[in-house]
Amino acid sequence: MLKPRKAVSAIPAYHPPLAGREGLRLDFNENTVGPSPRVLAHLRTLTAEDLARYPERQTIEATVANFLGVSREELLLTNGVDEAIHLLCQTYLDPGDEALIVVPTYSMYRIYMSAAGAEVISLPAGNDFQFPTAALRQRITERTRLIAIANPNNPTGTFIPADQLLEIACSAPGAAVLIDEAYYEFCGKTLLSRCHEYPNIFVTRTFSKAYGLAGLRVGVLIGDVDQMPSLRRVCSPYNVNAIALACLPVALADQGYIDGYVRETLQARARLEAVLKARGVKVWPSQANFILARIGSTKFESHAFVEQMRQRGILVRDRSTDHGCEGCVRITLGPEEHTNRLLIALDEVLEELSIPHGASRS
Repeated sequence: MLKPRKAVSAIPAYHPPLAGREGLRLDFNENTVGPSPRVLAHLRTLTAEDLARYPERQTIEATVANFLGVSREELLLTNGVDEAIHLLCQTYLDPGDEALIVVPTYSMYRIYMSAAGAEVISLPAGNDFQFPTAALRQRITERTRLIAIANPNNPTGTFIPADQLLEIACSAPGAAVLIDEAYYEFCGKTLLSRCHEYPNIFVTRTFSKAYGLAGLRVGVLIGDVDQMPSLRRVCSPYNVNAIALACLPVALADQGYIDGYVRETLQARARLEAVLKARGVKVWPSQANFILARIGSTKFESHAFVEQMRQRGILVRDRSTDHGCEGCVRITLGPEEHTNRLLIALDEVLEELSIPHGASRS
């Protein structure tokens, strides 16, 4: 009887709550208003011939490389950052190799690593989700072939300074070191200008967050010019669809739209953090477009909060099953109008759940 590989059978299923997402979408860290109006206008100009032929990404890769200040040979467009992670795992991991992550973090790292047959080593973050650079470096062995780091991290929003990331890359010359910068636009700090210092560093970016193109599934993988040919060998030549390729240059060209959206999001982040702190709710400083907050001490309290917000038309994400996140929820931020709706519902739900002003929640 046909059976899947043991490594695949052992992978924990990932079930994003995508069905029935009716309401203000503050649960998946998406752009809450959509892409630049110029992108929508360009979509309407696409023809039947544009859709009938296979997509060609090379020209658009050159445009994106120029935008990011890297060479075309160092860059690969991918079907979202998820494909970039998958390609790294397929290129560098053999069954029995070790792959390192620091938890809590993005769930798909573990899934793709496990699918490749690697042994996934999870190191816990430190107090207040501080990144355990020293502990991670000590855990690197000759079997370590991939290290994945989200920076800023999801779901905590914490940021790791460049020098620490370079120390890790230096300590693991035989491992690919992924620096996932999905939330770069909201922190403004990147390793991209220094990744040439070590040939084992890879940087990813996405156009699903600030750019509002999550539905088109397009991301970028950047790495050493001598490493990228191997990644291209395991990548489909038609991995990014024609619509995404047509829209991406238009989205990149409208940086005024991106700057405005990011500015409003950062203002919203500060507003929400101030409100939660005033209510005595534990929050962690975030460098992303979301905030992680500890609503209670158990998953039952966080679940009740999520449900009460949903009933008021606001979707937020329960993260209580993540390591160290018991009772926590993650709330995405957006423009002022959406923030006003969020804060009205938030105040009602906190009152209903009897979370008093000034309560101490650690």
